[in-house]
Amino acid sequence: MPHTSNDVEVTSWADLQQALFQETWDGRIGRFRSPFVYRGLRTQSWPLTTSLQRLGGEYQLLENHLLRNFRKYARDSALPGASVWNWLALAQHHGLPTRLLDWTYSPYVALHFATDDLEAYDQPGVIWAINYVKTAEFLPPSLREALRNEGSNVFTPELLEPLCTNLRELELLQREPFLLFLEPPSLDARIVHQYALFSLINTAQDTLHGWLEQHPELYFRIIIPAQLKWEIRDKLDQAGITERVLFPGLGGLSRWLHRHYTPTPGQTAQDLLDDQIPG
Repeated sequence: MPHTSNDVEVTSWADLQQALFQETWDGRIGRFRSPFVYRGLRTQSWPLTTSLQRLGGEYQLLENHLLRNFRKYARDSALPGASVWNWLALAQHHGLPTRLLDWTYSPYVALHFATDDLEAYDQPGVIWAINYVKTAEFLPPSLREALRNEGSNVFTPELLEPLCTNLRELELLQREPFLLFLEPPSLDARIVHQYALFSLINTAQDTLHGWLEQHPELYFRIIIPAQLKWEIRDKLDQAGITERVLFPGLGGLSRWLHRHYTPTPGQTAQDLLDDQIPG
């Protein structure tokens, strides 16, 4: 996606903090309460395409087959109930191609995913931020009313299920594409630690970046220059935003140690051995 007037280009850690927390003051309650959700990408040029869309071809014809077979073969190991929205969340969580995209309420978690791949440190990264509160204003009337009655701005599977029980019903709620956010059940500690939620468009074919181009008032992007990534990464590690915390278990621990002991340009193995990891 080319640069737009919604892009904020930062040049320092201080600039980044200012950009991450912009428009988060809520004067009604006199507190900082962000209306944004965040998604970090290690490469600025990556679009907001779903894993289903990245399959290519007539991917929309495969969606129901993928989910149906996932439900059939996963029953021995996962029982999220009958709701398709629970099953979609579970499938996305375990890597099945779906129309969902991962987001987080935490700008620092998004920063982690923009800086976790050392092989992309020669490229600028990006943080997408969407105002999920204002986004709810573009929902079909029945969905807006449900959120209003619940006193919420995002859906849970339990809140969405009585309004539409499957993807086809969701598509038929409104002719124009719309975006909603879905909080998944706490399937494991990873979802909890990452402050995770999903975005969902009512059609499989529409892209989120295309939808946002029609609603530029709902988002901004922070462009992270390649030369700033090492500083960001080191400060996130010091703040405890690491794979060890965000991916509880031996897999996350291994990924953290792998990255920590990968030398930067000009570093030696002895330099790394002298670098003590905080407990």
